[in-house]
Amino acid sequence: MAATNARIGWIGIGRMGYAMAERLAKAGADLTVWNRTRSKAEPLAARGAKIAASLSELASCDVVFCMVSAWDDVKEVVAGSNGLLSDRARAPKLFIECSSISLEGSAELRTMLATRSVEYLAAPVSGNAKVIKAGRLSFVCSGPKSAFDTALPYLKMIAPAASYVGEGELARIVKICHNVFLGVVTQSLAEITVLARRRACRGTRSLISSIRA
Repeated sequence: MAATNARIGWIGIGRMGYAMAERLAKAGADLTVWNRTRSKAEPLAARGAKIAASLSELASCDVVFCMVSAWDDVKEVVAGSNGLLSDRARAPKLFIECSSISLEGSAELRTMLATRSVEYLAAPVSGNAKVIKAGRLSFVCSGPKSAFDTALPYLKMIAPAASYVGEGELARIVKICHNVFLGVVTQSLAEITVLARRRACRGTRSLISSIRA
């Protein structure tokens, strides 16, 4: 597989998926996209992407990205009766999963793909659609190092930062830790803001009382 001319498949054109796939298309990737609601994917044709009529069409791609809502959706698009692996004769070389799913789901997916000799890279992201468009999204990745090395040129088309943290599902653990950290920081900032406002209000009332006196 050449470093930057692989056939890329993309599953899931929601707010995040659309913005990520659009950056791949703009970068000149050979991109074929599929979405349950085809009309949401069709605007990407203007960027040079091809629109797949079925998930099985993506089985002939070298690399397939997935960005959908939850584990049940991932399982359906990969192993469902009309899913990516429903074509028994073909399968991609590498599957890159970017959705927010559990460690258990990610491990099950890895086993599922291994039965078809498909390498799997867990690659959850940090950011939102606005962050993607601003070119500030980041990936954290785990799986075989060879899978990360293959994926890196395409990850870089989407985001400036892509970190490899090791084998297995370590990327999912890092993402959970990151989310917990952000939650703690957000809660702390909220409590500090409330405290500061209360103190400021008390100080203002005291100043007004002293002026009146």
